[in-house]
Amino acid sequence: MRVDNRSVTGIIVTYNPDLDGLKSLLEAIIPQVGKLIIVDNGSGEDVENRLASLYPMVDIEKLGQNFGIAKAQNIGIAKARVHDAAYVLLLDQDSIPAGDMVARLLNAAEAQLAKNLRVACVGPRYEDPRQKNPPPFIKVTGLRLERQICAENDSIVEVDYLIASGCLIPLSTLDSVGGMREELFIDYVDIEWGLRAKQMGYQSYGICNAHMKHDLGDSPVLFRGRHIPVHSPLRHYYHFRNAIWLYRQKWLHLNWKMVDMARLVRKFVFYSLITAPRAEHAKMMTLGVWHGLTGKMGKKVG
Repeated sequence: MRVDNRSVTGIIVTYNPDLDGLKSLLEAIIPQVGKLIIVDNGSGEDVENRLASLYPMVDIEKLGQNFGIAKAQNIGIAKARVHDAAYVLLLDQDSIPAGDMVARLLNAAEAQLAKNLRVACVGPRYEDPRQKNPPPFIKVTGLRLERQICAENDSIVEVDYLIASGCLIPLSTLDSVGGMREELFIDYVDIEWGLRAKQMGYQSYGICNAHMKHDLGDSPVLFRGRHIPVHSPLRHYYHFRNAIWLYRQKWLHLNWKMVDMARLVRKFVFYSLITAPRAEHAKMMTLGVWHGLTGKMGKKVG
């Protein structure tokens, strides 16, 4: 598979990373990209000093405090422009790409662009080993959420959005669509961007033969035969606040709001009744709904 990976700049956002895990990610991704940028969101540990001697080819940008994933990604994207990248590859600190992931994503993106299609982004089929099954790609049709399966190993499927980690985005698309909404801080950042791109006529694609391991949430809980990802109460605050904020955007189609809102209600019930600490989860989710309705955005204070 012959591709020019020099056109790709990788952007890893870190926050108090596990250094061994981060080193595994670096070993996997450095050979696959032309340039690699780490944007560190105020980690207490001195990430730069620990990594600089081992990986001198990596550009490390320390922000000094936690500005959220959206701002960190935008800073990385701005630095990628300085390096004349044609694509950016967004990565979380807890992802491990397969050795040929970038090549497969780049081939797929360029094949779609060669058809004069407006590509928002392309992303891999990711697997959380704790959940036993690869999470499917998602698309809303009418009032149904359709889980796009990979019928063939080399299938390319149309999706509404992709998770940020592993997402390969043409810089030309970012020029048109814009960057990440920093007021969201964390959660729904990738969903909002993907849906905004779709509204502007760009299509996101899941690439079935590109693979990545990715930890989604904290330790999942087993419920009726399914492994359900669980986050902290604070993370659930952002999830519910940003979902409500997104529903208030006039450009978002009504059917998408209705389908996602139904899922949000089910999540509220599940996390309030099943996952400990139940009262704290319910409190933070309720606060998130209120702040989403009142437009109180950015980093939660207090």
